[in-house]
Amino acid sequence: MPYVLAATLVALSPAVALDDIQFNVEGEEALGDELRGASLLLAAEAEGRTDPRDLLATSLAEYERLLNTLYSEGHYGAVINIRVDGVEAAAIPNFNIPDNVRRITVDVRPGQQFHFGRTQITPLVQGTRKIDEIRAGEPAYSTAVGEAVDTAIADWRGAGRAKAEVRDQEITANHATKLLNAQVWIDPGPLVKFGDLVVVRPSYVRTERIRRIAGLPTGTVFSPDELERAADRLRRTGAFASVVLREDETLGAANDMDILLTVADMKPRRFGFGAEISSLQGLGLSGFWMHRNLLGGAERFRFDAAANGITPSLANLDIELAARLDIPAAFGTDNDAYVMGEASMVREPTFTAWTGEVGAGVTRYFSEDLVGEVGLGYSFSRVTDSQGTRNFNLFKVPAMIEWDRRNDPLRASRGFYVRADVEPFYELTNGFGVWGTVDGRVYQGFGEDDRFVLAAHVQAGTVIGPTPAQTQPEFLFHSGGGGTVRGQAYDSLSFPAAGGARIGGQAFVGGQFELRVKATEKIGVVGFFDVGYLGANGFFGGPTAWHSGAGVGLRYDTGLGPIRLDVGYPVTGGARSPNPLRNVQLYVGIGHAF
Repeated sequence: MPYVLAATLVALSPAVALDDIQFNVEGEEALGDELRGASLLLAAEAEGRTDPRDLLATSLAEYERLLNTLYSEGHYGAVINIRVDGVEAAAIPNFNIPDNVRRITVDVRPGQQFHFGRTQITPLVQGTRKIDEIRAGEPAYSTAVGEAVDTAIADWRGAGRAKAEVRDQEITANHATKLLNAQVWIDPGPLVKFGDLVVVRPSYVRTERIRRIAGLPTGTVFSPDELERAADRLRRTGAFASVVLREDETLGAANDMDILLTVADMKPRRFGFGAEISSLQGLGLSGFWMHRNLLGGAERFRFDAAANGITPSLANLDIELAARLDIPAAFGTDNDAYVMGEASMVREPTFTAWTGEVGAGVTRYFSEDLVGEVGLGYSFSRVTDSQGTRNFNLFKVPAMIEWDRRNDPLRASRGFYVRADVEPFYELTNGFGVWGTVDGRVYQGFGEDDRFVLAAHVQAGTVIGPTPAQTQPEFLFHSGGGGTVRGQAYDSLSFPAAGGARIGGQAFVGGQFELRVKATEKIGVVGFFDVGYLGANGFFGGPTAWHSGAGVGLRYDTGLGPIRLDVGYPVTGGARSPNPLRNVQLYVGIGHAF
């Protein structure tokens, strides 16, 4: 009872504010900064914590925190004193905690830095890279030993020894010579083969489909990379909120090891929307609905709808509808199948088209960054343009390859992206042809946290085979607007056709260049220059035309992607109004321009 009464009285006593924490470190300033950055007491002071019991507990934990920090910097003979109102914290009994704490003093004498003497990690996989950080004479950072051991074990696991572990170790610090000797013995364990993939938690995705998608190579030699690839394949479907693969603790009779899989299903349905507005093109709205597990095999079905050119007159209204079903691992690991259908009504400045298309194909994942597609398709279009009203029946073989090495697709500051599309086709009236495009993007950040980013976007396309008049208008190229040259009217760059109409070109090259500056954590400023070139009969034949535009923009980062406002003005080419204000183009959207 007396102890309980004392505790109650302490709890009711008001805590007196902590006046000061003195933190003193002998020697080099850089080491002092490291210790202050690791200090639990300085963190408590910054948070305004003054409870005596809390401060004493923090002081006791401070010894270990500072000691580990010193070891990581190669100091093994340090002396640490932490005094609470003049009394060493380690000497204060738990039953006699002071009613208040006014001053805490931390004194650290790091002593001399130790260096490595004799070091050995054995056995090692033949060809294991030499770890220079633990050579004799190098500073004896404790982290270097741990990293070297982790590297050795990782190499053994990469050689199929899944159960490699440290068998024994002997680490001694010679305070007379200031040398750290370290010897570590590793037990590689047996050569292990993959066993079965065991699904631990039930999922709405069928177990046999999970195994097929994961593609775990049962019966082959264990590989951490293969294990990670299996997890990535499951994540790629979008059907799972989390994917965790664990190695079974025990091995089978043939040294085979089962892999335990725990997944958590994503909510099966998802929808999203987007919006963009331009002073000339009008409002554009888009949305999608998606089911992540339509038939119980992680099949992804997505329906998209978009309306563009929404103005009071609706004179340039475009409507597009699309549906696509993706079936993962339909033709084996990393080979998905897709079936798609699209319908659209497009009213462009140079033509109007009603189009329907169906197709199917295969998507191949070559690596995490490289993906390709090839398919078969048929499309029917009824087009009205300078040639009158015509029907186009196309049988085509669309193919695509995409290489994405950006650090963040939503707000890239480093890396590149390249996509190439090619579409050989046969049109019942006009014969064979080939349509193709290339889209390349590169990003380079500068300054702290990539505050400045140079970004470039280059596009090129061509259609070969029929003449411009015989080519389906949707295969011809135009320039102008948010996707090509900001500051120029949408699809304004084209060529004269019969009856005073306009027609697109058979070749296009465009470039968009931006300097992105992060003004604050949320707000960015952009300067841009865009240019577009058209060839009427290909890159080198017939008439050519080009134009350019420039401007500035603002970006507000929402966390899901930036809200974009661009103000563009024509630089060269294009028809202009005598009133400069009428030449200004405004673009508002979600996400970077590229």
